[in-house]
Amino acid sequence: MTPAARLSAAIEVLEAIDTNRSPAQSALKEWGTAHRFAGSGDRAAIAGLVFDTLRRRASGAYVMDEDTPRGRLLGALRLERGLDTDAIAALCSGERFAPAPLSEAERSALDTRTLDNAPPDIAGDYPEWLDSHLAEAFGDDRVREAAAMASRAPLDLRVNTLRSKPEKALAALSHLGAQPTPWSPLGLRIVLGADARNPGVHAEEVFIKGGVEVQDEGSQLAALFAQAKPGEQVIDLCAGAGGKTLALAAMMQGKGRLIATDRDKRQLAPIHERLSRAGIHNAEVRGPKGAENPLSDIKATADLVVVDAPCTGTGTWRRNPDAKWRMRPGALEVRLKDQAEVLERAAALVKPGGRIAYITCSVLPQENGGQIAAFTARHGDFAVVPPAEVIGALGDRAEAFGKAVRSSPQGLLMTPLRTGTDGFFVSILRKAG
Repeated sequence: MTPAARLSAAIEVLEAIDTNRSPAQSALKEWGTAHRFAGSGDRAAIAGLVFDTLRRRASGAYVMDEDTPRGRLLGALRLERGLDTDAIAALCSGERFAPAPLSEAERSALDTRTLDNAPPDIAGDYPEWLDSHLAEAFGDDRVREAAAMASRAPLDLRVNTLRSKPEKALAALSHLGAQPTPWSPLGLRIVLGADARNPGVHAEEVFIKGGVEVQDEGSQLAALFAQAKPGEQVIDLCAGAGGKTLALAAMMQGKGRLIATDRDKRQLAPIHERLSRAGIHNAEVRGPKGAENPLSDIKATADLVVVDAPCTGTGTWRRNPDAKWRMRPGALEVRLKDQAEVLERAAALVKPGGRIAYITCSVLPQENGGQIAAFTARHGDFAVVPPAEVIGALGDRAEAFGKAVRSSPQGLLMTPLRTGTDGFFVSILRKAG
């Protein structure tokens, strides 16, 4: 397919997303099924255009003064891809499979309109109803923070020390352009271009043999800050597919007891194969069985309970840009109740002197510091471990990280702008003992 034909296809997918209110991945999959002539490179390029348009949905429409799939895409070509009017006009030639030529209004918009006087939610590309929440989190910096959350994320990997070493895994993936991550001592990063296909990491020998796992650097750091130790009893209370469970197991070096559980057994489905490939033998997976509590035998005996709490996912907008446009105010209310409930469950499992690692992939204050302040008000026997002490787990990288991360009395907030990671909040709570 020509670049112009890919542009037409992207507009078609964006129209389907609008019409059917479907997630972007579903719309792209349906388009690919109906257009089997498109090769993998074509599909990757079309997906890149679609996701760039979703990242810049508000600002693209504003610049073009046209809130349509075509208008947003043209705006994204200017704002995200940096194309000038002539370059965009060359793609929109109206020839076979190409989009219709630019109108005079479109040319004028591309030549003259900017984001200089745009409202914060337009310049930052987020729903207007979230502005007060982001203002509470970031103040006048919210446009810069949100714009960074609208950028494309790199592919991050964590080296599994039970199967490999960072230098060995780096050498094995050097042909993919892998580089060490700036903060995590076990992280590798592959930066992707706008049209780049995701590299086939799952087909690499070092992945097949369990030497690396796909995991954002922020998630790696969250697990690292939990400081699971060999010989401890550790519970991953919201284990999901097991990303942090695998990281915790490696930190425990196969010694101690690790229990992974989740309220949704469907989320746990991939964990068994991942544990096997990673060479983990001290992890026990406990799925829910009806109304029965899978942790009924554990009462105040755990050294560490990791709560990767259900949240709005605002910190992962780089990877899932259409999610922010489908998010509704009611979702935050539901998540706040879920978080309070899971923290109560965790509190009952921790022994005196033990700790809870509370983690969200959200940047919203209510889900982060607000939730921790409410918890410690209810539970006077728990106290927040000072962020400076938590950061100490990074050793010689701790000082630089401490200057980059957003710290508060309740915990640490990583953001794409400040730390180059997804948005993650981490609070370590220690029980008196």
